[in-house]
This record gives sequence, structure tokens and C-alpha cells, in this order.
Amino acid sequence: MNTAPTRLVIASSNPGKLGEFRELLDDAGYAFVTQGELGVADIEETGLSFVENALLKARNAARATGLPALADDSGLCVDALGGAPGLYSARYAGEPSDARANIAKLLDAMRDVPRARRTAHFVAVIVLLRHADDPQPLIAEGRWSGLILDAPRGDGGFGYDPVFLDPENNLSAAEFEPAVKNRLSHRGRALEALRQKLADTPL
Repeated sequence: MNTAPTRLVIASSNPGKLGEFRELLDDAGYAFVTQGELGVADIEETGLSFVENALLKARNAARATGLPALADDSGLCVDALGGAPGLYSARYAGEPSDARANIAKLLDAMRDVPRARRTAHFVAVIVLLRHADDPQPLIAEGRWSGLILDAPRGDGGFGYDPVFLDPENNLSAAEFEPAVKNRLSHRGRALEALRQKLADTPL
């Protein structure tokens, strides 16, 4: 009897995301391979929502590899900025993507905003396609609410983590131990929702 785990291609080249995916789904019975390892390039994210972009990425990876594909699209939505940077979080300060430049632009935009109006949330949408033409993808969403800090704090995480404060713990996302962050984060919550869906509808 073949007990080899099902292979899944992760449609991302972001090492931070890959680490979180693998840690959070490590015991789910899947073997992960990144699209980069299989020679698949990133696709242009032309969707107008997080779920559209995640679907675009997953379908591209599934079609190119013939494997089930897991993709996410995520971003930081700041209320005082009308939801920006939102879909453009990774490229907020332009191309190529630069986390420090993105943070600097965000802090400049928020410079005169008082604490009470510095509310924001991270959102993550994760899509799992069984094959490229899957008409019923598994879709899971997670959200992490907090505040934008005046200056970066912490050395962990990636992206906007150093300037995103979790008010309940009074820690930036970059100050959490990875295991704790993975439980609280938008991506962690989305992956937990996906785990539950997979338990009901395995590949």
C-alpha cells in the first residue's frame, strides 16, 4: 500500500511565507515543494481582490506542474489610509519589492495620525486547488487586527511585522516567538481554517 504523502506545490517565492506554511501544515500529511524548485516563475498579480490573486497564483502553479497547488495573497490594510497598502502591500514603495522602503513609506504616510486612528489589520486568503481546472477550490481567510506603530520594533518576522502592534500582547508582530506568532497571525488563522476544511474534504 502506497503511503507516500501527497505532494503540494506552494505558489510563492517568499521565504517567510514558505517557512510559515511548512511549520503550520507540517503534520497534515503533505509533502511541500516550492514552485521555484520546479522552475515555475511568479505570475503577474492582476486580480482586484486578495482571493482573485491567490487563485491566479494557484492555477498557474497547478497548470505548470500538474500538482495540487497552495497559494495565498495577503496584505496590510490601514484604516486611516482607506485600506492601503492593501493589494499592493509588497510593492507599496515600488519595484522591486523592498520591506524597509515599504515601512518607511507607511510611517511617513502615518506621521501625523494619532494612536486612536492608527488601526489596521493584516488579511490572508489561502487557496488550495486540486488541479488547475478545479471548479471548487478550498478557500480560507484569516485576519489579525492591530495598530501601526510610530517606529519599527523587533527583529523577527518579515514585511510590515516590525510596525504592526498586537494591542492585547503589546508586542509588534516582529517581537513574538515564531510559534506564538503563527498561532495569532492572519496566515496562521487562515491555515488553521484550511486544515479544518481539509479534514472534511481531503485531497
